[in-house]
Amino acid sequence: MTGKHSHKNGVLGNGSRPFDGSQFTFPKRLQAAGYQTAMIGKWHLRSKPTGFDHWEVLPGQGSYYNPVFLNKDGRKKYEGYCTTLTTDFALEWLEQRDANKPFLLMCQHKAPHRTWAPELKHLHKYADVDIPEPATLFDDYKNRSSTLAGNAMSIDKHFYYHYDLKVHQAVPFATDRERRLKDGEYARMTADQKKAWDAAYEPRNNAFLKNPPTGKDLVRWKYQRYIKNYLRCIDSVDENIGRVLNYLDKHDLAKNTIVIYSSDQGFYLGEHGWYDKRWMFEESLKMPFLIRWPGHVKPGTQFKQLIQNIDYAPTFLEAAGLEVPAEVQGESMVDMLKDPKHSEWRDAIYYHYYEHGGEHQVPRHEGIRDSRYKLINFYSNDGLNLFDLEKDPFEMHDVSKDSAYAQVLARLKAGLGSMRQKYDLPPRK
Repeated sequence: MTGKHSHKNGVLGNGSRPFDGSQFTFPKRLQAAGYQTAMIGKWHLRSKPTGFDHWEVLPGQGSYYNPVFLNKDGRKKYEGYCTTLTTDFALEWLEQRDANKPFLLMCQHKAPHRTWAPELKHLHKYADVDIPEPATLFDDYKNRSSTLAGNAMSIDKHFYYHYDLKVHQAVPFATDRERRLKDGEYARMTADQKKAWDAAYEPRNNAFLKNPPTGKDLVRWKYQRYIKNYLRCIDSVDENIGRVLNYLDKHDLAKNTIVIYSSDQGFYLGEHGWYDKRWMFEESLKMPFLIRWPGHVKPGTQFKQLIQNIDYAPTFLEAAGLEVPAEVQGESMVDMLKDPKHSEWRDAIYYHYYEHGGEHQVPRHEGIRDSRYKLINFYSNDGLNLFDLEKDPFEMHDVSKDSAYAQVLARLKAGLGSMRQKYDLPPRK
């Protein structure tokens, strides 16, 4: 919303101070220009939304089942599934808005965040198929930073049977912590919801407990349980995005509305043996950005330029014909979106992760990525890792000490220094 990196917008992590809503955001600027603005769904910034005529947001991460929503009038619990309810509220707002004014709607889903509790109607999907495993599911974390092996986000060791894997029966080999940990989603369900949930999971769980796999086969079982629940959550997101697109079509809004589908980061779906995000490896560094802009972006166009979420705010402002404040660090994509061959664009992006350790034991690190290479600086631990993404797309081998890459290393180190200066970063801690 600010078009600025974390060290400038003040939110360095989930545990940092609440977001300062008094600073510039693109919704506030659009609102001041006469746009009707609404924020529906996931917020997770520990402060009340500003710049919105209407907001209906989840407290914290929110819940999948029978969630609480917050608005200007307080808290209210709703019976139902979060993805569907978020869309319901978004469509209700679209229905009651002033049709003579332009609008900004941010419809932000909790799914597919942990704990991947699918909607009841999708519980039986994928039950009889095996999802292909990623090539790096059994990564041994060698040939790279020593910090990787200390992670606490592996499918092998860091999934809880009740919480993550939906095994509500007694698990004799569960850890003490797993036995104490309750699945909040299941506890929130109504009797009818629990009945449908149990009908889907209990037969599969009983079969698992009757003859539990071990070693790599257990990891494979956990992966299948995880990825299928993840995909089931995605199915509900897909359906509800369809509801919004159908609304725009039905009300003759599609031709004059920019629609963007994106995310706050990518996610590990078993790659490197992980779930979650944070590390500057491709699966979480990359995130989707799909845009439909009739008359400006040709359908089916694929862009090779490296964009970041700091670019969203200036893009939206320019698209609305508004001035971009000097404090914004991102760049407007408007010219590039209209002309995919537009040459005036950055050749690399900057990344920084500040939450040292924490729940998933990911260290502070920063880095730079261009079209082929990536340099990661684990500055709180053991320094530089360099990856050749063309020859090593899964990022399994650090080549920072390989003499054949000496010039590449020097170039990226200089580029990292230039970006730190460009974005006015404080000294590393």
